Amino acid sequence: MKKILVALAIAALSSAAWAQQRNFDAVQIKTTQVADGLYMLEGEGGNIGVSAGEDGVFLIDDQFAPLTPKILAAVKAISDKPVRFLMNTHWHGDHVGGNENLGKAGVVIIAHDNVYKRMSVGGAIQLLKQNYAPYPKAALPTVSFSQAATFHLNGDDVTSIHLPPAHTDGDSFVRFTKANVIHTGDVFAAYRYPFIDVESGGSVKGILRAVDQMLPMIDDKTKVIPGHGGISGKKDVLAYRKMIATVISKVEPMAKSGKTLQQVIDAKPTREFDEEWGKFRKPEVFVEIVYNGLAPRKK
Repeated sequence: MKKILVALAIAALSSAAWAQQRNFDAVQIKTTQVADGLYMLEGEGGNIGVSAGEDGVFLIDDQFAPLTPKILAAVKAISDKPVRFLMNTHWHGDHVGGNENLGKAGVVIIAHDNVYKRMSVGGAIQLLKQNYAPYPKAALPTVSFSQAATFHLNGDDVTSIHLPPAHTDGDSFVRFTKANVIHTGDVFAAYRYPFIDVESGGSVKGILRAVDQMLPMIDDKTKVIPGHGGISGKKDVLAYRKMIATVISKVEPMAKSGKTLQQVIDAKPTREFDEEWGKFRKPEVFVEIVYNGLAPRKK
């Protein structure tokens, strides 16, 4: 931990687009124990998973660069062991913003091959009106995988498994087999309309395929750490799947029949879910995301 704090003292914090226009001074890191030796950290950005035990600390995602000192302080309150590994569930800046800080401190970063590729070249997300420069070398995964990667540490078998293109084309979920805990990344968001990054290879219908791949590993006792939102369970994942499937079933026929985005928005295809799911992302924004992912491509 001391090595990381020293590295932070001399490292310039990242100014990635995801962190623009944000004030991190007031952000507090909330720690919730999920299982023995497993925790969820909430701050600003994607939920962080923490495995702490005799083999050291294993992190899942790391939010924004300016929050790294606060995140490490929260980890220090859990364990005095060093942070050894960092798994990124996908490439978005609210999940990988702290990579450079941790990478410079010697933490081994792991992610899917497509996460490495997208972070290496940068890109743009037009819907968010944001452009991204390539990440510095220290922020990039030093280990990448095509299908799955398994770690045997802290008394558990921890497996990161690549999913069909869904939120992005580099999504992975992380399963703690013995603890019966799954971190889903942004493929699942608890009771909020999700963002589906079609420009990064994501797929609206792919969300359903990804959830269906995870569901056989989720039973009534499984604790689910979502990419965003509170600790969840199987019933919450099923409710999310139902919401996505229902909205697709309403938007797709209108999109394929040639209706404009505004016409689809005016039809209010998310009406039955807005009260429960529309508090974070506005329904019309989610409808636009789904519409853009389903409308026939112009030749």
